[in-house]
Amino acid sequence: MMNKALNIKKKSVVIRLICVICVPLFLASCVKDTLYNTPHPDRGAVTVSLTGLEADDNYVLDIKGKAADITGSPFTYPDLFLPGTYSLVLYNRAEGFTFDERMAYVNTRDNKARADGASIIPLPGYLKTVSLEIAVVADDTLRVYPSPQQRVRDLHIEFTVTQGRPELIQTVTGTLSGIAGAFDMEAGQTTGEPVSTIVAFTRDGDKLTADARLLGTMGAAQTLVLDIAFVDGGRTQRTEVDLTEALANFNGDMNTAYRVTGTLETPVGMEEATAEITGWETVDGDDVNAEM
Repeated sequence: MMNKALNIKKKSVVIRLICVICVPLFLASCVKDTLYNTPHPDRGAVTVSLTGLEADDNYVLDIKGKAADITGSPFTYPDLFLPGTYSLVLYNRAEGFTFDERMAYVNTRDNKARADGASIIPLPGYLKTVSLEIAVVADDTLRVYPSPQQRVRDLHIEFTVTQGRPELIQTVTGTLSGIAGAFDMEAGQTTGEPVSTIVAFTRDGDKLTADARLLGTMGAAQTLVLDIAFVDGGRTQRTEVDLTEALANFNGDMNTAYRVTGTLETPVGMEEATAEITGWETVDGDDVNAEM
């Protein structure tokens, strides 16, 4: 009987030891299954949030050169990424621009292929972009809060006719050269060769005004050529104005309008072949676009 009792006791000890050993192993197995934070333990996700995003903002998220339309905020990029560093570019598909990978081009007036010296439309939409470097971590979601910056600036040009008869002016067309027509969204700067744009002036009494929206000035000089047509006899007059100094600070705060004023002397003197523009002044105006 004693031997039997000892055997039972030994078996009891063995069972307890097995339980002691198995329970931690079982618990360890359970813990291993819950270590992962996401369904993609070897890859990472990227989510962006934009303050005040509206349904018609038409924003695009580009990571690794592959673009995805942002459908709401927050927005999770549809692809997952191996751990590492990536370049992120976010922009809106503003009207009047053509987008090619990470380049934005202001459309030409005739919608033809771009070329050096091309003439672009004067009033494209408000392009906004931001470029960031992000670090993706496996088994996690990277949350990014980018702030797109406005990349175009409103330009208002105003002449006061001080001599001649302004009412005889039929049309005034201005060709502004030495401006930017392309924007590198990854680098966050204008690029390419200087281009030009044509603006139409309107007359109200002795005031001639025109508006443009530009990526910025580019090149050594900015020139405005005015072609004035008169109501009598189909006469025309051409005047060239150097705006280099007047636009020297244009590539600054894109969120405020830039106003250039001048005096147009004897543009309709009829006897004179040329006109003269004096008294140039530049003024930073009010905000041209509300915060996003």
